[in-house]
Amino acid sequence: MNAWITAKRVLLIGLVALIFALTTREASARVRLENICTIYGQKSVKLTGVGLVVGLQGTGDGGKNLPAMRALAAALKLMNSPVVSTKELQDAKNVAMVFIEATVPQTGLRRGQRIDCHVSSMMGAKSLRGGRLMVTPLENAEIRNDTVVALASGPVYIEGDGPATTGKIPAGALLEENFVSLFIDKQRGHRITLLLDESHSGFNTASEIARVINSEFSYIAKNSQISKAISPNVVAVDLPDQYIDSPVEFVAEMLAIGIENPHSQAKVVVNAKTGTVVVTGEVEISPVIITHKNITVAVDGAAPGGTNSGRFVDLGNQQATATPGQLQHLVSALNQLRVPPQDVIHIVRELHRSGKLHAIYDEH
Repeated sequence: MNAWITAKRVLLIGLVALIFALTTREASARVRLENICTIYGQKSVKLTGVGLVVGLQGTGDGGKNLPAMRALAAALKLMNSPVVSTKELQDAKNVAMVFIEATVPQTGLRRGQRIDCHVSSMMGAKSLRGGRLMVTPLENAEIRNDTVVALASGPVYIEGDGPATTGKIPAGALLEENFVSLFIDKQRGHRITLLLDESHSGFNTASEIARVINSEFSYIAKNSQISKAISPNVVAVDLPDQYIDSPVEFVAEMLAIGIENPHSQAKVVVNAKTGTVVVTGEVEISPVIITHKNITVAVDGAAPGGTNSGRFVDLGNQQATATPGQLQHLVSALNQLRVPPQDVIHIVRELHRSGKLHAIYDEH
């Protein structure tokens, strides 16, 4: 009896483990929409300006750079310390004129919040190390209307081994305006537009996303569909009435939805310098035989003698079994045969040139 109970427990534990493994596998195969889509209306905003870094140890622009000296003269005038001529600043080697850039994230920010900014020397400064940016107004790079949207200032830090003529000011820009993320188009009936990223854009993926969204929210719109694929990279979603007052909650639930194996565009990226081959999607290969150095590659029934073995064979009688017709399997088989990376790249390149490789090809 005890043995029977023990066997039963082992069987039960095994079933639980199997169910857990299957569930985990299923969950891992699903890709959340937030990882392949963005919301239209959410975009980062570039803020720019030109200012002065002071306090340098003789590594600044110097008096020969007239634009920098004119900027310094203008700054001194604003601080009630006017100069008669820029010649008075000819020994100002502790000052550098810099370009300032900051980025407001696509989620938006409110007035009073701070963001990092970066400064870069514009003239002849040799180093910005140890300098401090004077208070400088920043403008929206896309809207040139002389409206100050942020103020930048603070000590400049040189990042790592980067050039000493560029630096970062952590939390150096103070926002003076609100940057609101407008992700709902109220003129089109509270519509939300999903934009698929380039690597996943396609009719199949867009259609599947629309179908899954309609399925997940079918309990809300039983007799209608709230989502529709507009193009290979655009899916329109109408905000349900139940979420009019809580659109953020709806978007969070929607982006958490997963789809099974989103379509990836068939693409091959080759980096000849590093010997790297990246394959995305299902890259097909037509029947072909390639001989390179001491290696003979036969794909999909084109093997010598007419056999359809699905093998990639070198002249040393070493073999690696792989399913014919897929570039992924070809590269894997060549790796099993310890083919050097540069030889793999040559083979992939010739497949592309011969028209036997069916994918977008990019080599750099």
